Amino acid sequence: MGPAGNALRVLEAPPKACEPLGDLRFRALLSDAQWAELPQAVRARFSKRMAPGEMTVYEGCVTEIRTSFAGGILAFLAKLIGEPFPGDVREGAASIVTVTEDARSGGQNWTRLYARSQARPQVIHSTKLFAGPTGLEEHVGGGVGMALSVGVEHHALVFRSVRYFLRLGRLRIPLPRILTPGALTVTHAELGGGWFTFTLDVTHPRLGTLIRQVAKFHEATP
Repeated sequence: MGPAGNALRVLEAPPKACEPLGDLRFRALLSDAQWAELPQAVRARFSKRMAPGEMTVYEGCVTEIRTSFAGGILAFLAKLIGEPFPGDVREGAASIVTVTEDARSGGQNWTRLYARSQARPQVIHSTKLFAGPTGLEEHVGGGVGMALSVGVEHHALVFRSVRYFLRLGRLRIPLPRILTPGALTVTHAELGGGWFTFTLDVTHPRLGTLIRQVAKFHEATP
């Protein structure tokens, strides 16, 4: 077949379906090199655009939980603003995470549910907003929030607290270090086969590790 025939074949080929643009908000917080270092599954997870009313559900279990005495006090006192830290959750506890869009703020709502043998499941709510000096904030309740930095370490996506603040309407008041739990780090690492780990570390500059929680998840099948 000559050049004319090849051109005819191209013209007759059915057009490819347009792929959705996806969610570029997390991608914009990283450099090209950092984004390329992430496994494809992680990039896909944080590029998923959800329409209003849609929900992504992940299910799994807690594989490690360590809470110091001071960490237990922190988790108890934090109940005043919505219980943002795991309380009496045990290893092996079933867990579910849901992610939805927040149409009013343009952010995402994250809800984490942990089963407990002697009490109702613990439910932790937070909202991620693509705003502030770092481009990302997490609001946990009671007007308390934190600016987060986003980076890539050892092929994992890492979120680190930069500073805490109290939001009163449009006013944001930086919280002094003495009123904060220290450094908070969340790590999202790929395990393969559709599974990933969620690791939460809360480390105080003087008291050391207050809370460490590791859980593994996979996307629930509709």
